[in-house]
Amino acid sequence: MVQVETVVDLDAIAHNVRVLREHAGDAAVMVVVKADGYNHGAVEVGRAALAAGAAELGVTTIDEAVALRAAGIEAPILCWLNNSDADFGAAISADIEIGVSSLAHLRAVEAAALRVGRCAIVTLKVDTGLNRNGISATEYPQVLAALRALVDDHVVRFRAVFSHLAHADEPDHPMIDMQRDRFLEAIATAKEYGLEPELVHLANSAATLTRPDLAFDMVRPGIAAYGLTPVPEVSDFGLRPAMTFQARVVLVKKVAAGEGVSYGHQWIAPHDTTVALVPAGYADGVFRNLSGRFEVLLGGALRPNVGRVCMDQFVVDMGDNAAGVVEGDTAVLFGGADGEPRAQDWADALGTIHYEVVCSPRGRVIRRHMGGIG
Repeated sequence: MVQVETVVDLDAIAHNVRVLREHAGDAAVMVVVKADGYNHGAVEVGRAALAAGAAELGVTTIDEAVALRAAGIEAPILCWLNNSDADFGAAISADIEIGVSSLAHLRAVEAAALRVGRCAIVTLKVDTGLNRNGISATEYPQVLAALRALVDDHVVRFRAVFSHLAHADEPDHPMIDMQRDRFLEAIATAKEYGLEPELVHLANSAATLTRPDLAFDMVRPGIAAYGLTPVPEVSDFGLRPAMTFQARVVLVKKVAAGEGVSYGHQWIAPHDTTVALVPAGYADGVFRNLSGRFEVLLGGALRPNVGRVCMDQFVVDMGDNAAGVVEGDTAVLFGGADGEPRAQDWADALGTIHYEVVCSPRGRVIRRHMGGIG
């Protein structure tokens, strides 16, 4: 029997995609399934998202994109974070759209297209102020000139221009408008070179939900597709968290008043109590820094962790009322149903974001999918 697992609700994924489509208006939706679908399973999430009306999928690396193709997904796929020595030939052969962020990247795509004898699908990622991935303003004219020649020679097909926002989780931040203006300038400059993109896209999850003026031809949500709001202080937007992290209790025992629990005895039982041992620890994605700062749903009630989180296990205090909890009962660490702790609770306690929380279950944790299109 599985002791520790994440359960991913594909019906929740579909629901979230429908919510995003409503916010997107006439714009298409690309669902980002990088990092193995934010640790939810890229193939399964991709299929569920497309069935719910998403038009395209986005990933970072060629390997991620090729894996989706190998699983039989035929929808357009964009990848945008690769070195110049990446296997662009594999991407071209699989009809994967390649996001380029420099002249060196474009030249590498050119060489691969000539080598495999097929036209490459190229999208320009322009840097509008995040100053991370993307073509710099100083190099942009060189890239456009080179791309113009490659399009004329039928070496590449120019598909899109896109960029990424730095302050989207602050919907009224002035940098958003500045990036929008720079984005529009980049599109206009491309047209001056006779390069007319088939589509342009800028909005991530937060912008999709709060800035309809940035929808353009397509929106590119990530975290919201998994049911986690990118702006929790604004709204949950009716999103449904798709991941439940849970484990089966391995031991229930009595602890006498005055006895310490777990390494260093950071917690001393104030009275006779009952504790339950949960077989998940920091090797499984339960952060050690959460020690004594989180609860699980067990036996119909929230139970606090006591003592340090260890590599393989942690302890929860059942109090005077053990509620009939026995070995094998399920403790929900975080999920999305009523009464369950949320990934956001962990994020708040750790001073991080829920993205990191849902990406944390690993190692011995088994992933199971439910719902969806079968």
